[in-house]
Amino acid sequence: MLESLSRVFDVIEAACSEVTLAPNAQVLALHCAPSFAAKWLGPRLPEFIRDHPDITIRLTSGAEPVDLIRNQEIDISISYQFSPERPGIISQSLGEERIVALCAPQLIDPDIPIEEQMSKLTLIESSLNHFTWSNWFDLNHLKHPSRTKLSFDRAALSVSAAVDAMGAVLESIRFAERELARGELVEIGANVFAPVTDRTHLLSYRAGEKNNNKIKLFREWLCLKAGLDSGG
Repeated sequence: MLESLSRVFDVIEAACSEVTLAPNAQVLALHCAPSFAAKWLGPRLPEFIRDHPDITIRLTSGAEPVDLIRNQEIDISISYQFSPERPGIISQSLGEERIVALCAPQLIDPDIPIEEQMSKLTLIESSLNHFTWSNWFDLNHLKHPSRTKLSFDRAALSVSAAVDAMGAVLESIRFAERELARGELVEIGANVFAPVTDRTHLLSYRAGEKNNNKIKLFREWLCLKAGLDSGG
């Protein structure tokens, strides 16, 4: 029994130590769509942490948006595609995102018209996307190939598969910033195919906490990074 109680008290002590903060410290609890957290928010968070050392970030992720009325322990939610519309919740788009066809550079032959090559590339789908390859081929007046597709339930996995030269992926440019910068991916037919934009991510918080310092600071910083007005 002593051994069991000791483990319990160790857990309680660790939990108490975790929430024992400096006098001016605040905890900001974020819930974020997984791929956005991994591919866009994560690389930028160190800047916010550096500039706001008194705010401790606690980040969780999940594909389903959270209900901020029921989940009072979450301060801010960043969701994919939609968020629950509830009285007392403020939601704003994080702006338009370019949706482009991407692949590893070695899959493209510069001597063959890019339109011809699209029918030969394996297509990688992100199953949660509502703008699909079928939409893309229709938009560009191309025949949809009957080739077998690969499908992943996370954009981050789809982008990684494209980096590994498994095929072409249709994704938001936000999820491939580093891969494009490193030359691991290239945009297919940048000046050939029709441009596509979509508003796919939403920032949500409780209306009554709009002027809460930690929420206001994070909202303003996030909107700045996304090239948006913070909405006050």
